[in-house]
Amino acid sequence: MTETEQITIGVEARCSDGPCGHVLCVVVDPFHRVTHLVVEPKHRQGLGRLVPLDLVEATPNEVRLRCTKDEFEKFEAAEETDFSPGPGGYGVPQALVHDTVPSGDVAVHGGDHVHATDGEIGKVQGLVIDRSSHQVSHVLLQEGHLWGRRRVAIPISAVAGLGNGIRLTLTKEQIQELPSAEIDQSNPI
Repeated sequence: MTETEQITIGVEARCSDGPCGHVLCVVVDPFHRVTHLVVEPKHRQGLGRLVPLDLVEATPNEVRLRCTKDEFEKFEAAEETDFSPGPGGYGVPQALVHDTVPSGDVAVHGGDHVHATDGEIGKVQGLVIDRSSHQVSHVLLQEGHLWGRRRVAIPISAVAGLGNGIRLTLTKEQIQELPSAEIDQSNPI
């Protein structure tokens, strides 16, 4: 039996010497393996950092990083900031922040749209991965409307593509037939 763990996007991240931020997104390679977490510094002071998954361990309500805050700050930046001129080339420049992940990899954010073959079905809440191989087994989806929301674990075999949301090979009806998934909040890496 494979031991899995959930990567819940948005939980607090702590270094060995204190809090350093929160999980902004999960980086997935073309083979559906998680390679990094992007951790956004506390109070958005500085750019998000690419944290190798091998330095991450789970605790009940946070992610613990096997590094100090100083070491965390030295990880490769996962975001770049560009400035564009205000409307008509005048006014206050606008800051545009975008992801910079390893070439060929995709950043999966909490709240990314999930698309069935016949339309949008919900939003990403996290991923389930194999603890030893880091292979994604399921996409955790918040499906439905305000009064009928439920969590569903979509098998990775039903994912047609990642990037600009997640595209599935299933219809809305097929997804609605999947059982609800309990998200294990006691082990949320």
